[in-house]
Amino acid sequence: RMAAAPPSYCFVAFPPCSKDGLVVFGKNSARPRDEVQEVVYFAAAAHDPGSKVECTYIEIEQVPKTHAVVLSRPSWLWGAEMGANEHGVCVANEAVVTREPASESEALLGMDLVRLGLERGATAKEALDVIVALLEEHGQGGNYYEDGSSCHTFQSAFLIVDRNEAWVLETSGKYWAAEKITEGVKCICNQLSLTTKIDAEHPELRNYVRSQGWWNGDSDFNFSEVFSLADDHLACCSGKDSLEKQGGDVSAQAMIDVLRDKDSGVCVDSESFLTTASIVSVLPQDPSFPCIHYFTGTPDPSRSIFKPFIFVDDVKLVPKVQSPSFGNDDPAKKIPRFQEKPDRRHELYKAHEWARSLLENDQDKGQKLMRIMLDLEKQGLEAMEDILTRTEVLDPAEVVDLFYDCVDTELKFFK
Repeated sequence: RMAAAPPSYCFVAFPPCSKDGLVVFGKNSARPRDEVQEVVYFAAAAHDPGSKVECTYIEIEQVPKTHAVVLSRPSWLWGAEMGANEHGVCVANEAVVTREPASESEALLGMDLVRLGLERGATAKEALDVIVALLEEHGQGGNYYEDGSSCHTFQSAFLIVDRNEAWVLETSGKYWAAEKITEGVKCICNQLSLTTKIDAEHPELRNYVRSQGWWNGDSDFNFSEVFSLADDHLACCSGKDSLEKQGGDVSAQAMIDVLRDKDSGVCVDSESFLTTASIVSVLPQDPSFPCIHYFTGTPDPSRSIFKPFIFVDDVKLVPKVQSPSFGNDDPAKKIPRFQEKPDRRHELYKAHEWARSLLENDQDKGQKLMRIMLDLEKQGLEAMEDILTRTEVLDPAEVVDLFYDCVDTELKFFK
């Protein structure tokens, strides 16, 4: 039996379910428990004709210009679990298992496609077009985990969002289908969810499944019924109900609350998997307001805090949430791969480990610390609320070191 995909969840809420003309996006990244996620920023860049870009396992053609991106990613790989670009596009990836075994041969990872979509797409639809074109050209495959002893491979699903619309993109090999969302709440998790409402698809999709004998061409074409393993096709989303109960009031805080909920299963903390990082993004439908992206940069959102990031020129880099770089000596870059596991913990991750042991060993002190941290988070959320409700245009100088300062303050509390 194929290993189960890690049970990550991602969400988007549009008006009328979300607050005052805001699109709210969120994701918990469930990954192997000891994996470190870092938060990294790459500025927009121009590239020479003919240049290449080295992804996790393979090298592909670079494009003339890449957009600025901020990413939350497992620190051993090139791509990302989730992130955003300067144009207010957000992308999250889910590993899924379909009736087609995922390829072990090294190609693009679903996580590489997240970053490539963000670097190359200025709208959600452009990011989708980039991802499916690269899928067609290079395929997907290779180990999803930093594990030298066995190869864990998956197909990919994506939630791609901008200020106006979202696309749910689900893939199996190079074949894909996508649904466009413009209102209400949508959740995707680690199983296929597209049914008969398909707004875009691989041109050969239906011929292919017919030739495989998975669909006779007479009944309605239902993507997840055709591609799921027999027993896998369930309604996944416990978090969707909590968001719909907000009755038109889904805000950054409401999304954070859903991501922190362990009872619903949205916040994963199991023997093999942990929510190793989380993101919430608020995308105002009015383009004169900035998009705000909140990252934890640390495991378990129920004991992490969400810190705001806004794209401006010369945004201050935050080395304290970046893992050490091992360059070409990185065991993830050498063949055979993953023969050893270097220590990839960044400064904020280490501080959190200390805080976690405090929470476990001295409940009073731990809870007091957590209260201070949540208060800090609340100040950040309120300051961002202010930015989204004021009439004057945001001065970039005001937020150039926003994320840096939040991480810095968090570290000071741990000291």
